[in-house]
Amino acid sequence: MILFDIKCSDGHIFEAWFQNNEAYEKQAEDHLIECPLCGCTKISKSLMVPNIAPTPSSDKVGLEELNINVDQQRVMVSAHSPEDSQVSPEDVKRALDHMHNTMAKFRRQVEKSCEYVGNNFAEEARKIHYGDSEKRGIYGETTIRETEELIEEGIDILPVPGSDKLDS
Repeated sequence: MILFDIKCSDGHIFEAWFQNNEAYEKQAEDHLIECPLCGCTKISKSLMVPNIAPTPSSDKVGLEELNINVDQQRVMVSAHSPEDSQVSPEDVKRALDHMHNTMAKFRRQVEKSCEYVGNNFAEEARKIHYGDSEKRGIYGETTIRETEELIEEGIDILPVPGSDKLDS
């Protein structure tokens, strides 16, 4: 996997993961990469800092040995927004509208291509995972506890945004 900084034609910069450079090129050519702020598919790679793995060192000192409380230590983080960029209320509204539209599209695709199993989601997901039921896409409802258990068992699940919760 490779991480690229991507820039849309409106100047928004965001990150995206790809299998390799060829996968990026193909998706960019097919206009499959959307800016999460505006939905624009006219994108290019942006300048990015290389990720250089640290070299192993025997004189490394752990944070606890430096008496640094990692629960209270603050660090600077970035959303890859240029310093001279101002985010206007219109930018925020456009981003929220795009996010809501994308979530609604995703939900419609799930409803169209997967089988609804209602409150039996956890049980049916386990049957599929362990080979006791035919492999297929399903969706339904489950409790938070059942969701945690499925994840602990290594069963891949993905939340589906509810159409009644998009304004939250």
